[in-house]
Amino acid sequence: MFLRTKYDLKQELNNIKEAGLYKDERFILSDQKAKIEVEYPAGSKPKEVLNFCSNNYLGLANHPDIIKAAKDTLDKYGFGLASVRFICGTQDLHKRLEKRIADFYQTDDTVLYSSCFDANGGLFESILGADDVIITDALNHASIIDGIRLCKAKRLIYEHSDMKSLEHKLIHAREGSDIWEHTGLAREPVPAKNIIVVTDGVFSMDGDIANIKEIINLANKYDAMVMVDDSHATGFFGKTGRGSIEFCDALGEVDIITSTLGKAMGGASGGFTTGKKEIMQMLRQRSRPYLFSNTLAPVIAGAALAAFDLLEKSNDLREKLMENTGHFRKEMKKLGFDIIESVHPIVPVLFRNFKDDAHLAQSVSKDLYEEGIYVIGFSFPVVPRGQARIRVQISAAHSRENIDKCISAFEKIGRKHGVIK
Repeated sequence: MFLRTKYDLKQELNNIKEAGLYKDERFILSDQKAKIEVEYPAGSKPKEVLNFCSNNYLGLANHPDIIKAAKDTLDKYGFGLASVRFICGTQDLHKRLEKRIADFYQTDDTVLYSSCFDANGGLFESILGADDVIITDALNHASIIDGIRLCKAKRLIYEHSDMKSLEHKLIHAREGSDIWEHTGLAREPVPAKNIIVVTDGVFSMDGDIANIKEIINLANKYDAMVMVDDSHATGFFGKTGRGSIEFCDALGEVDIITSTLGKAMGGASGGFTTGKKEIMQMLRQRSRPYLFSNTLAPVIAGAALAAFDLLEKSNDLREKLMENTGHFRKEMKKLGFDIIESVHPIVPVLFRNFKDDAHLAQSVSKDLYEEGIYVIGFSFPVVPRGQARIRVQISAAHSRENIDKCISAFEKIGRKHGVIK
């Protein structure tokens, strides 16, 4: 039976390669930091390159305090629990981390997951049903999309960060879909029972920030909840690192927050949902990734607590990250690169004005690698067709010299391919 499937898969893989969309893996032979040793392509001589495509925003992935905390936790609590939380997988360590996160975000309670993907996957079907409506931003992360698909609630999509579009969908949900979907009034319209507005705090491919304050105002007007995925903001964005919600001056106003411990907070894995007490209680009763997946490894929980300790001690890493980001954005814009306006360390360099943008993104990224700059080209289906890009990610681990070398390499390769004049 596999012969038929094998043929179809090979054909599709060839199509992906011909379209310039095939995703190769690079082998990293060192720890995660500003300079890494990479083997690419497979079997080639390893090369030291500057890493500009990691989510290691604060440079904590190899921080000595994080590593020490991980080792100490490993010695005290062991490698893993070999169980799910409600059977015999909850340690005092997990409860301390959940409280720490709740205090950090000024929420009632927190539930830990093995990833934010699992947190989003286990959220919606646990608290919403067929009489409810989820209103989601068109550019929300794949994990949000998949989580919503698992839920029986009706889904409405609003145009990216468009508040008029969002209000239109809120009215749609509140008045009843019967009117808006042109089924007439043969029966009485059925308004949504519960409504939730769902958005990324920072959109991972564009680096732009959701208008969280206005989303909250609209949600309050139409009696809806608000959920924010803050994965690309937790720990480093906002005045004290409390993410896009703090950046938008909305701490304490968002009903549900999901995020990750696997980016700025040490770079390993682990995720969480934090918010209203009753919602967290229901997740502990019904959320399938929580109920049927192993407990977050103790070593990750211990390291995450150490990461929160580091955040409270000093703002130095956050300040350096923002300085690095501002410098890179300013200089790249000055050179004439097409960059989406923001203040976030995700800096997408776009090729949307060029024919065959997907191949161009791949070619530029490969030439940059030869110049000692490690970045990845993104194209459809990761981003919309015609929106291919190289997503540069700045870190506090980068020195000014590192940043300037990256800018110089972009200038050289950009001129070679006619991206800039």
